[in-house]
Parts: sequence; structure tokens; C-alpha cells
Amino acid sequence: METPHIVQLVDAAIAQGGRVVLKDVQLRLAEGEFAYLIGKTGSGKSTLLKALYAALPLASGRGIVAGYDLNRLTRKTIPLLRRRLGMVFQDFILLDDRSVFDNLDFALRATGRRRRDERVHLVETALEQVDLKEKGDKMPHELSGGEQQRVVIARALLNEPVLIIADEPTGNLDPDTADEILMLLRRLNKERHTAVLLATHDYRVIEQFPARIIHCRDGRIFDQQDVML
Repeated sequence: METPHIVQLVDAAIAQGGRVVLKDVQLRLAEGEFAYLIGKTGSGKSTLLKALYAALPLASGRGIVAGYDLNRLTRKTIPLLRRRLGMVFQDFILLDDRSVFDNLDFALRATGRRRRDERVHLVETALEQVDLKEKGDKMPHELSGGEQQRVVIARALLNEPVLIIADEPTGNLDPDTADEILMLLRRLNKERHTAVLLATHDYRVIEQFPARIIHCRDGRIFDQQDVML
């Protein structure tokens, strides 16, 4: 039986700033799959990711992400889609005046979680999953870059996403720390069966942790089943 798909784009075009950046996009990502999204700067990687989490509409074509039809989203349903996604970016975007725990608690309150006991459980569970169980009372500036990125990943896990979208998550990290973050994402992918789509220009990481490659080039998406660098 075929594995259900978390992402399906068919004949999709995606525009930004009035210009079509990607056209004729055909993309499928299965439940629990791990894939890299690669391409030169300006090739459309971030544009594609923005379309998946509804920061950009499809200019044409069809798309379904985590069960939501991208062409039928409304102001009310966009937040519901995003609750099913975990977002990890190159810039950590943590609140400097709040502890690690309070950063995650703030994210939960922002998505409508009202019961404190439930929020405490979710925060503690997420921190344990990223090996930061003892760091909840620390401020962001007291953490290393790798630890801050782990907090960001913990934040992405709070709502138990079916898909983690990671845009250059190791871009600001040294090679050893980048490897630790990739190993963490691969572990979460395997243990939680959470799909991961990771945009990167770091070919060293791809060589270290091979997986399916999706390539942005010349305004199109090309699928490579094997790592051929």
C-alpha cells in the first residue's frame, strides 16, 4: 500500500513580488519522509517553503499540505495548517528577555493552549526530545548556537507536527554543531515518523547524511532519488 503524502503540488506556479519564481512544480513528500531541498541562492528554495506554510499563495496549479488544500485556505484555516507544521529557520528568533521555558510557553499560548498544566507537559516533553531537559530556566544568551537551534527545534515540536520545514537550519553553525543538529532531525524523523523537508546549500551535510534530494534550478523543481554530487 502506498504511503500517504504530506505534500502534493501539481502543476503549481509560485510567485513572489509579482514575479513567477517557480513554475510547473510537481512535488510529493510522503508521511515520515526526509528530503533535502537544494539550489543556488535565489533559486526558489525559500519561495517553495513559503508556499508550503501559506506565506505565499499558489499563482496557479494545485497543492495539498498536511491535509489542507492551499487554494482553499482562509484567514481562519491558515493557523490550523501551521499548527500541523514545525518551522525551523537559520535565524533562531528567540525572545531574548524570556527563559527557554517561557519562549516555548509563549509559543503555545499564541496558538491557543490555555491550560497551564498542559503547556508545562508539552514544553518539558519537547525539551527532553532535544536533550535540553535541564536548560528550561536558562536565557537564550546563556546558550551556545547549537543549543539555541535545539530550542527552536523544540518549539517546532510543540504541536506534534506531521511535517518539519527547515530553512537553512545549520547555516549559522560550525560543522560539528551542524552535524549534531542534522543527527537530531534525523532521529526525530525516525522515532516520531515526522516528515522533514530541509533546505540547505551545505553539500557536506548531504554527503554525511544522505537522503532524497529535491533540486531547485532554472525556476523548476527536479527530483533526484540518489545523492549524486
